Order: sequence, then structure tokens, then C-alpha cells
Amino acid sequence: MFLGDVLAKLLQLYPKYGLRIVRGYMQYVWDDKGNRYLDLHTGYGTAFLGHSNPKIVEKVYEQMRKIMVASYSFDIDSRDESIEALSKILPKKLEYVFFQNSGTEAVEAALKFSRKYTGRKKFVAFTNSFHGRTMGSLSLTWNPKYRKPFEPLLKDVVFLRFNDVFGVERFVDEETAAVIVEVVQGEGGLNVATKEFLKTIREKCNETGCTVIFDEVQTGFGRTGKIWAHQHYGIEPDILVAGKAIGGGFPVSLVAVSSEIGESLEPGEHGTTYGGNPVACAAISASVNVLLKDNVAEKARETGKYFRERLGKIVPKEKIKGLGLMLGIDLGENPELTIKLLLNEKIISLKAGETVLRFLPPYMITREDINYVVKVLSNVLSGKNYPS
Repeated sequence: MFLGDVLAKLLQLYPKYGLRIVRGYMQYVWDDKGNRYLDLHTGYGTAFLGHSNPKIVEKVYEQMRKIMVASYSFDIDSRDESIEALSKILPKKLEYVFFQNSGTEAVEAALKFSRKYTGRKKFVAFTNSFHGRTMGSLSLTWNPKYRKPFEPLLKDVVFLRFNDVFGVERFVDEETAAVIVEVVQGEGGLNVATKEFLKTIREKCNETGCTVIFDEVQTGFGRTGKIWAHQHYGIEPDILVAGKAIGGGFPVSLVAVSSEIGESLEPGEHGTTYGGNPVACAAISASVNVLLKDNVAEKARETGKYFRERLGKIVPKEKIKGLGLMLGIDLGENPELTIKLLLNEKIISLKAGETVLRFLPPYMITREDINYVVKVLSNVLSGKNYPS
């Protein structure tokens, strides 16, 4: 028997929808049978700027024809252009940027940078947090089902209750390297941080000399109605982690840090083979251009407001969770059956936490699309004897 006689198999590590997707454009995708679906999944929020957005595709294709590979050891135009574009939207105090490929990689870099800068080991994270699946980021991810099979992980991690001001005041101390927090918890159930909570984190970190890391991998780039979700609160981080939508669907992430943190790092203390490659940087430049020229954040705010109002007509308002176009409904039960019933009506959705039905549509979703979703959802929930 030759090696080629054995057919390789894909590891089945994700739940399956039973669809073979062959094409996507803006808020829609098509399966191999020609059926069109309204996509409220968008690769866990990645295609927020739309599937195959022409303005991004054109820029990426143009760059691919020039050069696709060039490491950080070489200067390239597309990287310079991406830095210039990001300078228009990043918090002013975050003067240094490092590109990588995925959100979890950016979190890993943020953890390393905060340890190097402070000389400390302890991290503080929160219940229902999700920061990634590699060993460092997994250590700060709350759900035991993700962590348990791979323990021991990082030792010096303290989990506090999300939105618990007292816990922050008590446990963030002079041994803490960083507090990492999602402004809106995506995977954990669309829980929105209170202003008092984030304000206390900022003040306590200032007092003790540790860093604040805002994980905006899912919330960033206009999703919540502001370019960055923390802008709703007027509170800035020392380190910002972003990914998903920033490349318009191309795999890229970044970690942005203050000048003090950036200047504490030395060559060779972190690296990446593909990070900052010419094509990824071109995707970022094009995505920032779309974000600003098409007023994406403002559209997400207005459309998200309309979506929330319409959902409020069919479910109690207190069951609606999230911010902007990062919305969901707490069904009080596992949402998997609801997800399947919506899929039957050509709507793709996903879950958050254990009981939340989550919607992460592209920003160009229309009111007609939303009305259709709400109509179908109303029928589905009434047919399932929606729990009170």
C-alpha cells in the first residue's frame, strides 16, 4: 500500500450546519444547490464588512499580483499604508502596532508584552470570558470545557465575576501584570460591561501599575456602533487586541500598545512568520477605507437600534442582549433547535454561552432583511412554546 492510498480526514472540531457553502456576497451566502441564505453568523463576526466586499477584494487582488510574502525584516509599501490607515482610527495613546494572523495570537502577544513591561506574572480575567484557544489565551478563557482537557495552563490567573466592581478593587494589586476584558462578551453570552466596571478597572490599574487589555477581536471595527466598543465609555486601554473584521475576511489580527509598552520591547522578543504580510496589510488598508467612507459604525448603530426594537416586539426586552449589531436573545434554554429551525428558513445564526441565540450580521443588512428575520423568529418561538 502506498501512502497516497490513505485518504486524509479533517478533524471534526466544530458543530456542523449540514451546508456546503460555495459563494458569498455582502450579507448573503449560497450553498451548492443554489439556495441563498441571510448570514447572521459571518464566520463568528469576521465578515462584518460583507462577504467578498468588492472594494476589499480589488485591493487584495492588486497586492497579490505584486508580492505576497515579505517578513518584518523588510520594509513594504502595503504595511506602511496599513499603519497610516490605522492611525486614523486607533486610540491616540496606542502608538505601536504589531500584526499577526488570528485573535488568539494577538492575545498571546498582549500577555507577553504586559509581562515584559511590568515584570509581573499575574493576570486577571472574568467569568464567561473568551480570549482564544492557544495555551496562554486559553488560560484566561473562563469556560472549563475549553480549559480542562489541556491543563495545567498558566498558573497565575485569577477569574473575577464580570461587572463586579468589588472584586476588581480587591484582587487587582501590585502583583498583577494585566487585566484583560471584553467590553461585550461574545462567546460568553453577549454580556455588556457597565461603565462603573470598566472605570474601576482603569483606575485600579493606574493605581497598581498594571496594564489594561481590551479584547476587541469581536467588538471592534464598528460592530457595536462605535469603531471600538470602549469608545462608548470614554475609557482607553494600554493594549488593544483586534482581529476578525479588520481584514474584511482576510486572516489578520493586531495588537496595539502604548509608547511606554512598545519601547520596553526588544528585537527577537516576539515574532510571526505570516504576520504583517503584504496581502494582509492591503486587506487592512482597504477595510479601514470602507469603515470610514461608508460610515460603518454609524450604520451599525442605527441598524442595530432598529433590529433591537423589532426584536422587542416579539420577546421581552430584558431578554435582548448585546450592543449595536452584536445582538442576541436569551432563550433560557439551549438555542440549537432554534438555530436549526431558522436555518430551514435560510437564516444562519449561532449561539453564545449556553442559552443565547446570537446574531452577527454584516453592516449592510437591510431593514427588509431584519423584518424577515423577526417574522421567521416570531413563528419559530411561538411554535416552540417560548419560555417565560
